[in-house]
Amino acid sequence: MSKHEMLETAEVAGERSARAEDAVRRLTRWHDDFPTPGVRFADLTPVFADSAGFRAVLDCFAACAPDADLVAGVDARGFLLGAGVAATLGTGVVAVRKAGKLPPPVISREYTLEYGSAALEIPADGIDLAGRKVLLLDDVLATGGTLAAAAELFLAAGAEVVAAAVVLELGFLNGRERQGDYPVTSIVKL
Repeated sequence: MSKHEMLETAEVAGERSARAEDAVRRLTRWHDDFPTPGVRFADLTPVFADSAGFRAVLDCFAACAPDADLVAGVDARGFLLGAGVAATLGTGVVAVRKAGKLPPPVISREYTLEYGSAALEIPADGIDLAGRKVLLLDDVLATGGTLAAAAELFLAAGAEVVAAAVVLELGFLNGRERQGDYPVTSIVKL
């Protein structure tokens, strides 16, 4: 699908969103007390393993920023989403990695999440990010630290985050409040 094919009617957009939402609600597996006590983990693996569900998610995400010229997927499930959306849009893809997974030099940002802290990295050279329009993708928006840190990485590299999208948003954790001026789309919000 080219960027020009992304123009659509509200009815078509609504049908696409409904298909994706149905797949996510129907196929997500929930695990209590994982990875630590008190955390309820959303396993999206069954959504991604279902061809129609996965396609619906990718189409929703691609429609969030048809003018993006680079898609970024956050470690690790965001890699699957980022690659699929980049192929759909005809753009490149960048993997936002957990700390220590890329050779130096890197741009790094530490952040907190609902069960600890971590850091994300992108290459500091080898990819010209200055002036690029980035669509940022992740699987779940919880407390918002991961997505905000990923956005900060691209801003530090001179790129513009034009939109962010997640499969599932845990609205009661207020993660959206930690995001920048870019629009954030979620397929399902709890």
